[in-house]
Amino acid sequence: MNVAATNVADRMKSTGTEHALELRDVSKKFGALVALADINMTVHPGERRAVLGSNGAGKTTLFNCITGDFSPSSGAIRFFGEDVTAFPAQERIRRGLRRTYQISLLFHGLTVIDNIYLACRGVSRGRFSLIRPRWDDALMATARDLVHMVHLDGVQDTMVSALSYGQQRQLEIAMALSGAPRFILFDEPAAGLSPTERSELIEILTGLPAHVGYIIIEHDMDVALRVSDTVTMMHNGRIFKEGKPAEIEDDPEVQALYLGGGEDE
Repeated sequence: MNVAATNVADRMKSTGTEHALELRDVSKKFGALVALADINMTVHPGERRAVLGSNGAGKTTLFNCITGDFSPSSGAIRFFGEDVTAFPAQERIRRGLRRTYQISLLFHGLTVIDNIYLACRGVSRGRFSLIRPRWDDALMATARDLVHMVHLDGVQDTMVSALSYGQQRQLEIAMALSGAPRFILFDEPAAGLSPTERSELIEILTGLPAHVGYIIIEHDMDVALRVSDTVTMMHNGRIFKEGKPAEIEDDPEVQALYLGGGEDE
């Protein structure tokens, strides 16, 4: 964690909020299928964590429980010290939790700046107003700042339908940043990106405000290890390993199970 993020975390601790996210014995069952089993996880304010694992490991189910899309079968979820286990998704959004999805959720008939403005408006007090914003509208100014943050300055007035796939993924990050979030869940943001686009994604994620923590689900190990402070490996709905990126990358069990680097037979 960088110095700025550490300072924010220290301020959170001084006010009694040591953890951004806490999962205690969280399980999720779908009939006889156990998708998550006794997940315990603690993420500090400003921390960037990668959650890795093969398909079916339980990563997306974990996200769905954190966001409120699924209710856990058992266990508790706390967000900045508040028990949100029974809260619907919109209440968690109001408290500063955001998420991106594997499938794009964008308004393709609007421009980049309009998409971001609507995302900012949607979490503001004036979200039901029908008055068209002025150029100097505070939310429009925030939208322009977010355009810059995700490197879309040159296409802010371009229709989303005309963007490249990589630019659409960048736009999704901007929309997740709307409304001053405290924590973001990124669901495979590098999926389908070219090597150049992945490099741009790494630059964007590492350049986010230090106080904004996140969890990233990602199959691209190179991206995940470069943008995280901590790595959680999942397998069959359970936490298999946790550690720093270098520790996880060099772990023989991780290599054997996920990277194909096990010992020769």
